[in-house]
Amino acid sequence: MERTTLPRLNTFAGLSLILDRVAERRDESLWVSEQASSEHARYLLLDALGQTYLLPDQEALRWLDSGEREQLLGELKATFLGFAGERPHFLLAMDDAERAGELESTLGARRAGLRDVGLQLAADEAGLFAYAKGLAHWQRETRYCAHCGAPVILVASGHRAQCTNAACGRVHFPRTDAAVIVIVEHEGACLLGRQAGWPKGRYSTLAGFVEPGEALEDAVRREVAEESGVIVGEVHYHSSQPWPLPQSLMVGFTATAVSRTIRLRDHELEEARWFTPQDIVDGLADGSFLPSLRLSVSYHLLAHWLQQRAGLDLDALIAQTKR
Repeated sequence: MERTTLPRLNTFAGLSLILDRVAERRDESLWVSEQASSEHARYLLLDALGQTYLLPDQEALRWLDSGEREQLLGELKATFLGFAGERPHFLLAMDDAERAGELESTLGARRAGLRDVGLQLAADEAGLFAYAKGLAHWQRETRYCAHCGAPVILVASGHRAQCTNAACGRVHFPRTDAAVIVIVEHEGACLLGRQAGWPKGRYSTLAGFVEPGEALEDAVRREVAEESGVIVGEVHYHSSQPWPLPQSLMVGFTATAVSRTIRLRDHELEEARWFTPQDIVDGLADGSFLPSLRLSVSYHLLAHWLQQRAGLDLDALIAQTKR
């Protein structure tokens, strides 16, 4: 599939355009403390479920300043996220569910999850929320050394975990699980599948996790064959998306199938079908077809394919169905 135009940024992607993570200074505890006490510091607060706080009357994050942090949550150790707009940004991760609820009233805020507000937030805030959520999840999950079982402590401003057993001393880094997601085409049609528990009519591109010793392109071929029986030839990178739900990176591809033969080989998919652009237009119009949520790179893979193959705008097509 040719790439004559670049796709738009996927949701949560592009954070490097506004954030300098300053990774080289995470071990400088004095410098990090100075940034944390700065009047320009901002703190993103997450509860034990990975939800954050929003302003009550708009889709925007309710950041804490350094004074609020000291008064309300001074005992919580902050994680340095980086500099955005010349301001240091930090994460505060809470485990106390009761206190998290009380803070809604104290801050005049409301809580929401990343999946719920990822599209409503400004792109920079959505990206920062995703970054913080993924890091906080790893911190909560990494309490003991995977090698010796001793407790670990967070170092490097929350970006590494150090084993406290002097005889071990292993260092653990944040984990990200790579997954491939692909739109497969064959002679003017694309392959989409659906799972039994999805809303009626919803179809998505195929996806799956990368296995050890596997190239990304090989993972694409294996996953498509395992789920649909379709044999894939050429595979090309498209774009990627952080997916901290809880700790994945979605790597998007386009691919070309050798034939249209479908043989469902496991129980993951209820159905797999080939769709032409006209099939999608007709399905959107009569309600028999629902694409993936716009939050996902799957939506953008389909949108890019429709634009390239038929000059169709998926957003506009969906808007027409809502009139």
